[in-house]
Amino acid sequence: MREWTPSGALVSQVEITSTTVQRGDIIQVGGRACRVRDLFQLPQGAKQLLFESGELLTIHPRTQLIAVRISRRR
Repeated sequence: MREWTPSGALVSQVEITSTTVQRGDIIQVGGRACRVRDLFQLPQGAKQLLFESGELLTIHPRTQLIAVRISRRR
């Protein structure tokens, strides 16, 4: 199954940490693609990610993940 990608958008894989994660990033967790809906800053640089599915993931500042990021061309 192919996901819809907005016309004129670039899709790239990026390495993310708690400091670089953004809303809209798509992270594979447990074999499922989860899109970040919101971010919450936690003590000591950690972040809690809220996915569109309602699930939460907390990442430490040294956690490194690979995400798919969609950016629009200008």
